[in-house]
Amino acid sequence: MIKVIWGTHWDTLLARDKKGILMRRMMECVDGEYQTFKSKDGAYVREYFFNTPELKELVADWTDADIWHLNRGGLDPFKVYAGYHAAVNHKGEPTVVLAKTIKGYGMGESGEAQNITHQQKKMSVESIRTMRDRFQIPIADDKIEETPYMIFPAGSREAEYMKARRIDLGGFLPARRRQADPLVIPPLSAFERFLKSTEDREISTTMAFVQILQTLIRDKNIGKHVVPIVPDESRTFGMEGMFRQLGIWNQLGQLYTPQDADQLMFYKESKDGQVLQEGINEPGAMCDWIAAATSYSTHGVQMIPFYIFYSMFGFQRVGDLAWAAGDMRSRGFLLGGTAGRTTLNGEGLQHEDGHSHVYAATVPNCISYDPTFGYEIAVIVHDGLRRMYSEQQDVYYYLTVMNENYSHPAMPEGAAPNIIKGMYLFKAGDKKAKGPRVQLIGSGVILRESIAAAELLAKDWGVEADIWSCPSFTELARDGNAVTRWNLMNPTAKPKVSHVESSLATTQGPVIASTDYVRSFAEQIRAFVPRRYVVLGTDGYGRSDTREKLRRFFEVDRHYITVAALKALADEGDVPAAKAAEAFKKYGLDSTKPAPWTV
Repeated sequence: MIKVIWGTHWDTLLARDKKGILMRRMMECVDGEYQTFKSKDGAYVREYFFNTPELKELVADWTDADIWHLNRGGLDPFKVYAGYHAAVNHKGEPTVVLAKTIKGYGMGESGEAQNITHQQKKMSVESIRTMRDRFQIPIADDKIEETPYMIFPAGSREAEYMKARRIDLGGFLPARRRQADPLVIPPLSAFERFLKSTEDREISTTMAFVQILQTLIRDKNIGKHVVPIVPDESRTFGMEGMFRQLGIWNQLGQLYTPQDADQLMFYKESKDGQVLQEGINEPGAMCDWIAAATSYSTHGVQMIPFYIFYSMFGFQRVGDLAWAAGDMRSRGFLLGGTAGRTTLNGEGLQHEDGHSHVYAATVPNCISYDPTFGYEIAVIVHDGLRRMYSEQQDVYYYLTVMNENYSHPAMPEGAAPNIIKGMYLFKAGDKKAKGPRVQLIGSGVILRESIAAAELLAKDWGVEADIWSCPSFTELARDGNAVTRWNLMNPTAKPKVSHVESSLATTQGPVIASTDYVRSFAEQIRAFVPRRYVVLGTDGYGRSDTREKLRRFFEVDRHYITVAALKALADEGDVPAAKAAEAFKKYGLDSTKPAPWTV
């Protein structure tokens, strides 16, 4: 670390000081005092910096102007050059130069060392003249008010020097690499086993994702480009199998015998490890992810980072970095594990994420999904690989995955394109059945509650339900907004129709949406639903309890979905309102309980 604190004009005083009193005074002053000194004048500095008889004696033969010219190292070209020269010639370890400067340097009375500096929009002519004199800028008095550019004569030493340095830096205009060599993405058939039913085997979507990740790591074309990143708790996400297979990267290798050294999947660190494990450090892990996600631009090599974290510790903690990642045109996958407000029972508010998808929706090029089944994850990951690493689009993906185990069905035929769009028909109700009908839509783990509610509606109330999986309400909303804008811009053309509207066009009955997220998540598509739309969500803080009790508390379980469907049908005049009231009693629901979002 090289400090460039004091300018050349201090050297004489430091040489005079045989007792170290000047250095002690320098160390006892705080930054606020140093700012005040530079906002005043030499007389003020003499009085308040050189504030003892001994210090005043050091500058007794100096004028106030001499004292005022005592400069900071970061604004002294000789000191800056010396510090930079030392840094670039230091070998064997990273080097940083810390340079001390002055806020608003050169602005004079218009803002130098003053708190108003950042609000200043204009300098007075007198301040500009003072700046001209101070820095010896060759501009005539009668031109000062014009504040002209200073142009070095063609062929001058200054102009030639600046041109040479600019050429060394790569040219006159800043440029960034927008593409690298495309990667050979495996076909969707590479994930075939995830497109099939798990039969009686119950797995979580987190486990489905980890198995998909392992498939990619074994791929001969892109395996070496995959960067698994975890901030903590790899075993929670079932990733411990990668420790021995890939190793956890440590530039110094394994320096200790891990506690689990006697186990098959022990905590293995190595110099050529592929897994990045940052400890409990979400911002650090996110910085790793951004570095890998922008490597196509900085290094001309495409990397495929997968950063998996507790979703509550993701966008909420690193939201600013997530926004910056989009602005930097990052490409990669973020995985919010144990997502949803009710999926991780027993740990209360610490892990109950009911809003990360709302955060994700604020990043324009973040493509987010809340999948329910393994085949949805496979289709989404494959689409992300295609868009980001084959077509090299500047987007990144956020997927939420859960730790709840259940059997996964096979992908409905032809569903893949609509999974990507954000909505597809998972299961149609009995088309021959007469009577009232509803449309149940949802995502993540709560889609399974909608599936169960469809069975209750048919069995207990004679109501048929079509079930729609909506892996991305955000993408549906973006599609709807794009269609609305196109229709606005093309008022005489045949209007386009959003995917939500076209999907529901030939169906009947009110639409009931339920998710493990706050209502505003599913509310995004209200404008595009062509009829009565009822949204259930997990607004509120929550508490520690079982999944079943949490879902009842937040009013998103199968019974509340059933009641909401009956109430919507009653509002349409298709069933008596008494049926909804009867359902409250039948399922033991308390219609007098406080709303879950009340504190």
